[in-house]
Amino acid sequence: MAAEPAGAGGLRAPVPGRCGYFVERKKRFCRMIPAQGRRFCGEHGHQEEENDRKRIPCPLDPKHTVYEDQLQKHLKKCNSREKPKPAYFVKDINAGLKDATEILDEQQLPISSLSKEELEDLIKKLKKASNGINPILKDQMLSHQALQEALNDPKNGESAFKHLKQQASILGNMEKLHLLGPGRCFIEFGAGRGKLSHWVDIALQDAENVHFLLVERATTRFKVDGKHRKRDYIFERLQVDIQHLCLNKVPILEKEKLPVVGIGKHLCGAATDLALRCLVESYSTQYDERNEEPSPKRFKNDKTDIAFNNSADERSGKNVSENWKPVAGIVIALCCHHRCQWKHYVGREFFRTVGLGPVEFNYFQRMTSWATCGMRETITEASTIDAKSKDQSSDTEEHDQVHNRIECSSDSLQGQLTVEERKQIGRLCKFLIDQGRIKYLQQRGYNAALQYYTDSSVSLENVLLTAVPSQSSVPQPTA
Repeated sequence: MAAEPAGAGGLRAPVPGRCGYFVERKKRFCRMIPAQGRRFCGEHGHQEEENDRKRIPCPLDPKHTVYEDQLQKHLKKCNSREKPKPAYFVKDINAGLKDATEILDEQQLPISSLSKEELEDLIKKLKKASNGINPILKDQMLSHQALQEALNDPKNGESAFKHLKQQASILGNMEKLHLLGPGRCFIEFGAGRGKLSHWVDIALQDAENVHFLLVERATTRFKVDGKHRKRDYIFERLQVDIQHLCLNKVPILEKEKLPVVGIGKHLCGAATDLALRCLVESYSTQYDERNEEPSPKRFKNDKTDIAFNNSADERSGKNVSENWKPVAGIVIALCCHHRCQWKHYVGREFFRTVGLGPVEFNYFQRMTSWATCGMRETITEASTIDAKSKDQSSDTEEHDQVHNRIECSSDSLQGQLTVEERKQIGRLCKFLIDQGRIKYLQQRGYNAALQYYTDSSVSLENVLLTAVPSQSSVPQPTA
């Protein structure tokens, strides 16, 4: 584009055919094209001296303006208008704590304001609560053949390779738990572009009676949904906050009796707790109340609820509905524990049983950032983390590493703890919060576990939460 020509006094003049409004913030003229015969573009039309029509800020979003005499017409089509709520929107159905007296004020004192004695007391509580819990996780770094071609494609850069490796391991763990099969509805929470559902679809190949629901509250660009529109099953996006999502009112789940599999890749902080409650309480409980008829007879060798062979009936998912739980499984890659909130946390009961409450939780969730921000012992490691942060911040699917850094720096404790001590305490805080989630699932009839699903060099947030119904919660065969 041609530069603005210099005018009298050294001031630049607008490019011919472009808007004559000078944008002070950018120190240049607006480059939008005005209507024929106009000096200013539509956005800056209120500057038009010869224009009698007045432009005012939009009351729904003051970032843009509108002609005053067209305000009512604009409000009906403005992108910032409140849109009709879908049937599956039920306000705060998964919010958790509704007693305002237990919700802490968000503006609490930072950890750096604690005295040495207060900090030591907090760490003692942490270690006491963690006593007797094995913090060592198993390595379940698996892969899946559906992604082998993409993993071996040299056109994929380092950032893409890291995402593919994580997705391959998630699918590998799903396959190990027998969650990849026909007659299922896969619900991806915090779906972003929907890449995880995309690879699950590739892995399922010709499996029949499979549907996908992609839950994402934000409008997302570069979605992969378009690749699946010509298939004969549902690949649907639910633009709603998980906090307000009632799965029982989603049309496809109302219509078909399909077990659901909840999945997510780097589901940040409180979103994990909201998703667990959405599946385990809001959906499972309400479904059981709605369907109280006895389950059909199940034979001893009937494993259609957890495994599939190559028969035509099982490819179509016909046998799956005979014995099933509303939630067949949960596979979620965890991250951003510093964004957890007590009012949404599913492990509050666990925290109380170990002598902790909302005050300790508030500090522990902040201290979790120490587990990742302390990894800077050498210049090489620091540069690696910086490069990784740039890669992840450019991908909307990845967790917010920059935010994690801010949390860490704002709560730094100069001289009180070494880098290694902060890392160990941060990991223990993350583990304790995750342990509350495990106990929550176990109490509701699930075999739940935590495992490392990828190497820390691929992602610093490398823990996977898995859960499947325990055998005791599955209907047993009758004599």
